[in-house]
Amino acid sequence: MLIGYIGYYLIRGNLPVALPLLSREFGYTNLELGKILTFSELAYALGKLTTGPYADTLGGKKIFMMGMIGGIVFNFLFPLHPSLLYFTVAWCFVRFFLSMGWGGIIKTIGEWYEPERNGTIMGLISVNFQFGGVLASLFGGLLIGWGVGWKGLFFWPAIVVTGFAVLSQLLSKASPGDLIPDVVFGKNAGTKKSVLSLEAAHGARSAHGGGLEIAKKLFEVPLFRQVLVFSFFIHILRSFFMFWIPKFMVDLGMGTVNAAFSSAVFPLAGALGTIGLGWYTDRFAKDGDRSAAMWKMLFGSVISLAIIGVLIPFHLKFQVAIIVLLAFSGFFIYGPYSMSAGCLSLDIAGPEGAGTCTGLIDGIGYIGGAVAAWGTGAISDAFGWGEVFFALSGFSLLTVAWVFHMSRWAQKKSRMGAS
Repeated sequence: MLIGYIGYYLIRGNLPVALPLLSREFGYTNLELGKILTFSELAYALGKLTTGPYADTLGGKKIFMMGMIGGIVFNFLFPLHPSLLYFTVAWCFVRFFLSMGWGGIIKTIGEWYEPERNGTIMGLISVNFQFGGVLASLFGGLLIGWGVGWKGLFFWPAIVVTGFAVLSQLLSKASPGDLIPDVVFGKNAGTKKSVLSLEAAHGARSAHGGGLEIAKKLFEVPLFRQVLVFSFFIHILRSFFMFWIPKFMVDLGMGTVNAAFSSAVFPLAGALGTIGLGWYTDRFAKDGDRSAAMWKMLFGSVISLAIIGVLIPFHLKFQVAIIVLLAFSGFFIYGPYSMSAGCLSLDIAGPEGAGTCTGLIDGIGYIGGAVAAWGTGAISDAFGWGEVFFALSGFSLLTVAWVFHMSRWAQKKSRMGAS
């Protein structure tokens, strides 16, 4: 599944690399390109909200494979009719199917690993979408350099990921029971229990059951409601970098190939931040409060984004500094981002409700991503990229304030429990 989700990103991260080519080929403005991104983000959010619970009923592997196959098919279909409406609809289908992947992974991880290792394991498995983002940028840059044109940016990744799908089907196992009957690792191993299980233990209803029953129980958990708000905030920051960095660099004056390669620094540095934060919070988070480390890490993005905004009027005079600051931003943002629908979902819901929990958290988050996709296109066209980065810096500060509130709440609850 580590390899398979890298494949997911090869047929997802190819569109941002293609945006400068679509703008050059058809004369699209950033606002028009933002329409493709905005509606596809909403489709992704819809997919998260509606398909997440199916991971809990069908199993993680099945929903994972369904999403990958659907994404491959619609990548093949995307270049067949060149119009903005067709591109938007086709990419909405791509994103709807690809929304199934992460819920499948979370469900599977919950079945395989004990809760005490949630932070470390999710930090390691989250390398897949960051490394996948790196490979998507590098592969896209190579394809542009080879002269395949904008259509090739969709055909070739789909061909390659077909091989990934075969590997995923053959190599991945949904649970330990697929190898040794009646053996369970993640559900019953260790002593740490999910928040949802603890809440259910003190209440009249069970936390188990269908997706709707799990969702109702989740909304009764204060930490879950707090993470929903955080997910909306952090996705606004992350979605900007996911979609707009190649176009931003081209608008600064960089060539399309170099812009594609340069955009890889954000997820590459993000992978380091994700692994480091997951490992750190497993070992040193006081009373299980991961948010204390999260808000401190996020504060670095406030500074990095503001400095980029200051440097933009100089265009490529400070090109190296801008790229380095983009890497810092990735390090500071991706670690906390990966917590929301990763180990925090498992901390809250456990393996029984992991698919529903991550589907709801990510679904709300990608509504924020749609706001970022549209807002970036509109602001950059109207005011310029500098204002975009200043707005992101301010929004990052708002996110820091919310996570600080989460940490204070967790500490207060811990003191009340101790007393």
